[in-house]
Amino acid sequence: MTTLGLPEQFDKWGEARRNGFLSIKKLKEEGKRIVGEYCTFTPTEIILAAGAISVGLCGISEEPIPDAEKILPRNLCPLIKSSYGHAITDTCPYFYFSDLIAAETTCDGKKKMYEQMAKIKPTHIMHLPNIVDEGGLKLWAGEIKRFKERLEDFYQITITEDDIKKAIKDKNEERALLMEYFRLGALNPPPMSGSDIHKVLYRTQFKFDRPRMKAELRQLIDDIKADYNSVERKKSNRPRILITGSPIAGAINKIAPAIEEAGGDIVVYENCGGPRSNRWLVDEENPDVYYALAEAYLKIGCSCMMNNDRRIELLDELIDEFKIDGVIDISLTACHTFTVESARIKEFVTKEKGVAFLSLETDYS
Repeated sequence: MTTLGLPEQFDKWGEARRNGFLSIKKLKEEGKRIVGEYCTFTPTEIILAAGAISVGLCGISEEPIPDAEKILPRNLCPLIKSSYGHAITDTCPYFYFSDLIAAETTCDGKKKMYEQMAKIKPTHIMHLPNIVDEGGLKLWAGEIKRFKERLEDFYQITITEDDIKKAIKDKNEERALLMEYFRLGALNPPPMSGSDIHKVLYRTQFKFDRPRMKAELRQLIDDIKADYNSVERKKSNRPRILITGSPIAGAINKIAPAIEEAGGDIVVYENCGGPRSNRWLVDEENPDVYYALAEAYLKIGCSCMMNNDRRIELLDELIDEFKIDGVIDISLTACHTFTVESARIKEFVTKEKGVAFLSLETDYS
């Protein structure tokens, strides 16, 4: 449960996605460029450098899945089916108002979904390497440059390296603020609930006025710190929980309350959108902006990568930093890469860190 007297602050962030529906319609009517994306591997800096708005697309509800299953197989990840279902039923305003979809080959299911999605919306596929080495870095740097060229051609604009450098600085500021926010969970007692942590990290992508979004995030952090330090707080003995695994935006609304009602505190997430994709900044001093972006993005420890040591390294750091008592590894049904990798995560967490571990497979029902 939230331990601070700031519920209205978190409610405001919870409303961001709903309010974003109206905002994106207004921005579209004003002639703004809008690019939709599904994954943290998407180099948002290139979208920003194009003078476009980057928006995360819908894929968290079970409602459109029956429509998706008319084309996609039932034994497919619910995130993919939900994403495609929203697209074909026009139930995602963000998809509807996007000019182009930035797509990435993180898994086979997504690859085939994007083939279908390209029939209804311009879709640019970025070919993600499945191993992080020098060859992979060169491939991804080339794909980022190719994405830049696609946006230039699509919008009939020129994107300069100075534009990209400004966007890198902008996104680095956002990443630094998010990490400062996440690190508040290391306090004991934690100053916010796991639901509130996830609410803010997820809703950030639906605040399209970037200077205002960063200012509001700065204010939220400062308010939490001020409130936390305003009284002496007794340390909690509730188990401190780390959530890891698949993208879980649709499932967390049933999982987080169950954990917290059972007496645990979710203090950090090692999922898409959390420290996994925000802990490392893009090198602003590297003159090769494409290589700098590739290097930073390929530090994301996603299970789609072979020999995914980066995820182990991050879990090692987070378990120590947040004084974790238990790790819950959540895999969406048919998310094969995360499900297979769960065995390695269990071995590391239990044998090397001596921490309790639970593997949980679920869908959006």
